[in-house]
Amino acid sequence: MKPEKTAALMGVSLLALAWGGAASAQETPTAVDEVMVTARQRAENLRDVPAAVSALSQGTLEAAGVARAADFVALTPGVSLVQAAEQGDAQVNIRGVNGARDAQASFAFVVDGVQMANPAAFNREFSDLRQIEVVKGPQGAVYGRNAAAGAIIVSTVEPGETFEGKGKISVGNRDSFSGDLRVAGPLSERISGSLSADFRKTDGFWGSDFGGGAVDRFEGYNFNGRLVARLDEKTKLDLKARYGELTAGSIAYNAVFALPAFASVLATPSYYEDVNDHRFAFQNNVPHTNEQQALEVSAKLEWDLGFATLTAWTLYSDIDNDLVADGTSASFGFFNASAACAASIANLTAKGITLPAPQYLAPTAAGSFFGPYTPTACDGYQYQKRDQSDVSGELRLTSRSDQALRWMVGAYALRIDREVGVATGLDGGGEVPRALYVPAASAYSTEQLYWDDFRSDVAAVFGQLAYDLTPGLEGSLALRYDREERKVHNLVPTAARTKYIDFNGPPYTGGAALNPGLDATINPGGIKDQKKTYDQVQPKIALRWKASDDWTLYGDWGVGFKSGGFNSQGSAATVNLFVNPVRTAAGYKPVSIRDDFDKEVSSSFEIGAKGRMLDGRLTIDAAAYHTDVDDMQFFEFFVGPFGLLRVVSNIDEVRIKGAELGLRYKASSRLTLEASGAYTDSEIRKNSVRPDTIGNESPYTPRYTWNLAADYLHPLPDNLALRLRADVRGTGPTWFHVVQDQDAPTVFELSYGALGRANYAKSRRDAYATLDLRAGLEADTWSVTAFGKNVTGEKYLSEVIPAPEFGGNFASPAAGATFGVELAVKF
Repeated sequence: MKPEKTAALMGVSLLALAWGGAASAQETPTAVDEVMVTARQRAENLRDVPAAVSALSQGTLEAAGVARAADFVALTPGVSLVQAAEQGDAQVNIRGVNGARDAQASFAFVVDGVQMANPAAFNREFSDLRQIEVVKGPQGAVYGRNAAAGAIIVSTVEPGETFEGKGKISVGNRDSFSGDLRVAGPLSERISGSLSADFRKTDGFWGSDFGGGAVDRFEGYNFNGRLVARLDEKTKLDLKARYGELTAGSIAYNAVFALPAFASVLATPSYYEDVNDHRFAFQNNVPHTNEQQALEVSAKLEWDLGFATLTAWTLYSDIDNDLVADGTSASFGFFNASAACAASIANLTAKGITLPAPQYLAPTAAGSFFGPYTPTACDGYQYQKRDQSDVSGELRLTSRSDQALRWMVGAYALRIDREVGVATGLDGGGEVPRALYVPAASAYSTEQLYWDDFRSDVAAVFGQLAYDLTPGLEGSLALRYDREERKVHNLVPTAARTKYIDFNGPPYTGGAALNPGLDATINPGGIKDQKKTYDQVQPKIALRWKASDDWTLYGDWGVGFKSGGFNSQGSAATVNLFVNPVRTAAGYKPVSIRDDFDKEVSSSFEIGAKGRMLDGRLTIDAAAYHTDVDDMQFFEFFVGPFGLLRVVSNIDEVRIKGAELGLRYKASSRLTLEASGAYTDSEIRKNSVRPDTIGNESPYTPRYTWNLAADYLHPLPDNLALRLRADVRGTGPTWFHVVQDQDAPTVFELSYGALGRANYAKSRRDAYATLDLRAGLEADTWSVTAFGKNVTGEKYLSEVIPAPEFGGNFASPAAGATFGVELAVKF
């Protein structure tokens, strides 16, 4: 980030702090509020939990305008989020452990005590919030599979015994609008309920030159219902339901080439460009569209037995997600002979359309140089589908908290049915079909297809013990055993044949199977059903010492686990046929991609301190940790003469260590100041998939993050108040792939020799910082707030996805400055 921009950010923030501090100097100071959390599945004071927990209170969430996952992630040090390809694809990184696309999330996501199994469930409006807790480090012993990086625990407001309602609308630039409405209250003496709805729309920042809407547009709504029945004095039943739909942009990427020899020989710098300097232009002729429909229904029963509480919950979730986007195939000339390709080139040439350098448009496809997502029909289109339904449930018995020995036992079960497909089809020049398989008779027929049905059955048992060894010293042990059986069945039509793509072109004359794994000469065994079982014992041991009334010290060690799984069947055959010959010819070892991937296991040790100073006005949270990850799951794209391939592989050994510090200072009853930061040092120790990446950093892991915040409330006459808030978030430099500052062979070497060698030294995202501001007038029943996000218009990248054998990167720009006004009412 440029020094002058850093100065501007800090200057505005410090000005707000100084004004607030001066205005509050004569007030009697007050202590920071105590925070209760449920990180160990029982309510306890934050300072009593032997783990790093970032807790955001209802007041903080409202003051900061939190509504989406990105909003609260930005308030949490050591946590980052990427959500660029589609709405249901959220990559959350906690302390260097990242979720892999097409695998399961790396964190447990819990809403009102019910654990969500679908990673796409994280894509929602976060309304009626009471508190959000981010628990860092492996939490497998408490939350089981997929809690390898931590847990995100969301608590919402229950309907009570008094009728109440609230509503909010906001309008902003880019034709943005959002609104939500909630009513709640008693339905009978023992039953309370609530109904809420929300709507959000924005036209986005990054429009296509050829229409179809911006690639980052969004429009969605949700309906929520909740019933809380107090069956008797000791029993409560909590029923919830949510239905939502959205239509948004997708695949918000440009190609940024990484071919230094081309740049030098042709005197064209755009062949070797720093991703941070790229000028984005979207010229897709196929509208990039993402659709999602979500249904969730849950029931939770809590029964006080006196000596313990019995909790039982069950969840049904059904989330369908698909996207349509332009293709990535034009570079390889699959469809050069199609009439639609030739017609589109003639049309664009007649209109004087030019392509962003280094691409160029010639009278014929063969004479042109194309990247992905061009305005021609020569690149085809892609259709991706990820549908998942799951049923889960948990039963646990939790002892009372007011005793020296505290315990918990329970069991968990989950069934997942998931259908995943990625198709490449012919672009017929009109609206493309939303289907994985389109017959050859169509102008949009399928040319390549990965399509599989997955089923998972999970069972787990767990227990916890915590004992007060002395009045100030607690020892705790948690243990969980998870077992997951996974199956995969291929759905690609075996008799279907292509019109153009084949496995020995160019020229491409078709007649091939839709999936290389179905070609008997490439994969003699064919694609067969597979089944594998993954299991893991996950312990966690902790010691907590209350050194004084104000200070708590702790140390813990725990294990996290993510189940292995299956790639789209035919992945190994595709890479071995099209990618590895290029690598071996260049003197590199083959990429070891399989049709399945292994489980991921992390082991982490942490020490920390939590304290209060200045009569409770200053709270301090500090932690240092060391994590070893075996078989870290990593997702990457392969792009080549076969089209587009998505795979998950394993990085054998990754070492991560870091430290965090958080300060919260209550300068007065009106002014609260916060400062926090996290530093992460990571290293790939072993990687048999790509051995030349040993010594590189863990992908998707910012070197550091830091936060500054100021919240000031100034009373005015007539029961009014002025609220001001500033949030600054800094994010360090980030690599997004295991291939980093190094060379890599590409498919272009087949035609151009050493000129086609790529270098990825310019593929790291630079550090950046953003400033969010809010200023509002508040009364007892209403408020009006002006807000701005990224108010300085900081230009930075949301994600950079290198495709090493393609010779470039897929880079996605972040949103620009957002401004608006928000009106809220309570009744």
